[in-house]
Amino acid sequence: MKKRILCVVGTRPEAIKMAPVILALREAHWADVRVLATAQHRQMLDQVLDVFGIVPDVDMDIMRPNQTLPELTSRLLAELDGVLAREAPDVLLVQGDTTTVMTASLAAFYRRIHVGHVEAGLRTGDMQNPFPEEMNRMVAGRLSRWHFAPTTSSRDNLLREGFDQVGVHVTGNTVIDALKTVVARDLPAPEGVQTGERLVLVTAHRRENFGAPFREICRAIREIADRHDDVRVLYPVHPNPNVSEVAHEMLSGHARITLCAPLDYLPFVAAMKRADLILTDSGGVQEEAPALAKPVLVMRRETERPEAVAEGVVKLVGPEYGPIVTEATRLLGDANAYAEMAKGVSPYGDGQASSRIVSILRRDLVG
Repeated sequence: MKKRILCVVGTRPEAIKMAPVILALREAHWADVRVLATAQHRQMLDQVLDVFGIVPDVDMDIMRPNQTLPELTSRLLAELDGVLAREAPDVLLVQGDTTTVMTASLAAFYRRIHVGHVEAGLRTGDMQNPFPEEMNRMVAGRLSRWHFAPTTSSRDNLLREGFDQVGVHVTGNTVIDALKTVVARDLPAPEGVQTGERLVLVTAHRRENFGAPFREICRAIREIADRHDDVRVLYPVHPNPNVSEVAHEMLSGHARITLCAPLDYLPFVAAMKRADLILTDSGGVQEEAPALAKPVLVMRRETERPEAVAEGVVKLVGPEYGPIVTEATRLLGDANAYAEMAKGVSPYGDGQASSRIVSILRRDLVG
């Protein structure tokens, strides 16, 4: 009898990183694969699933305008329990550290359903950075049977916390599987970027940067554009009003800053390929950009992805005006400094993470 595997996705990053696992499981004769979309992020989730040809079997459509974490968490937990009762999976697969991941793991625990955690073991050691993701992934980890760690560093985090090494597996990160799938496609050039312009791509939306830190980030972005008349800043702005209202207030109207709606996955990969420098507070970009030989400045105080920092292809600058401007100016003005970071080192995998995950599940579920 086939084993029913319910794969849960709620946000765009989850969809990107879970899609290769879903597709690999669909090729496994022993697996009955079902996809549950909580739609914690509605449109940003849907367009990624479309790219990979994935249609959810269950769609909770949980997103509400300006939803708070308590509201989202309570609705998710209550509704997920009903879904799990109907679906009765043998295994629930979750990915990452979102509220969807935490609540789905808890709902599965209450139903005594085994959980597999894709991208397990990431840690900053600071419960406030990133918030609430550090707590989410720790809760998911405690409720999981399988811990699919992307790196040896992530594995070591789990072992230090007392997890049984039997359930901890270093697989690589599935984001590289997804990236390799799409980067070979004929991707369109980013709109609005002229020949001869150097492109600085920005993503900034983290909850812990809301308020004064985000204003510092925007001030730094404007200063970078002011200092370099051959630079185009492309900033796909997250729809959260804590981000979009401030970004448009501080950055709109500048001749060399392009603010746009969030890019779909394929145009965003195209923008990363075209970029000369990337400024981000995102997690996934820290994994993807080094594989494309793009220097990354991370506008956070902590990162749960230290491997690229250790390789010298990512640098933490925090959400402060001075360090952001200083490091960006150095990279844009010093060819040697730029070359040291643009090495094309990918510490997060070889594109085979999904097949390793499927093999582990088959061994443990089928024999």
